Amino acid sequence: MTTAEQAPRPRILVVEDEAEIRRVVRLVLEGEGHEVFEADTIERGRIEAATRRPDLLVLDLGLPDGDGVALIQALRGWSALPIIVLSARSAEADKIAALDAGADDYLAKPFGAGELLARVRAQLRRHYRQTAEGATTIAFGAVSIDLARRTVQREGQALHLTPIEYKLLTLLATQPDRVLTHQQLLKAVWGPGHAQDTHYVRVHMANLRKKVEADPSMPAHLVTEAGIGYRFLP
Repeated sequence: MTTAEQAPRPRILVVEDEAEIRRVVRLVLEGEGHEVFEADTIERGRIEAATRRPDLLVLDLGLPDGDGVALIQALRGWSALPIIVLSARSAEADKIAALDAGADDYLAKPFGAGELLARVRAQLRRHYRQTAEGATTIAFGAVSIDLARRTVQREGQALHLTPIEYKLLTLLATQPDRVLTHQQLLKAVWGPGHAQDTHYVRVHMANLRKKVEADPSMPAHLVTEAGIGYRFLP
């Protein structure tokens, strides 16, 4: 048997109260080779997450026994597993609340099977990179970040970043494919006293893009999630 054949299938927990949507999501994920478990309430989701130890969670927010955000908060107390919210709620406030609670990505219903699978692949890649013994260098485009030496190069030449620009870049680059909200970035870079100063992020991100993006007006790596925050695409 080959190494690829011996590799365990990714285990995905789907927490969704609508049976038909749950069935569709299961079929889509199993078609990609994943092992799928199901739950239809927050409480059942807690139990399944604790016993199955999935590699990823697909979560609806409108559940019979409460808001799915409560499950995100509960899991974040002991687990870093990737969480993709799959919800009919499409308002920015709902997305921000879920992401600030600890979700990694958000996909609104109705959804396409291809997009769901792409989001799942991206989050699993990020999860496996973080759980493996990682390298200290991140490369994207013409840019290379040496996390150990705290240096950044572009096309082999040293790139001068301000301390804030460096914090923003490394915060995003070490969590590829994850949406980070304005509030998460503000808290991590400027501290909890700046939760409303979203213009800080926009100004410094614009300056950072000028230094690391080939075309700052059409960024390929530091991508805006409109009204929510930013995502790093390696």
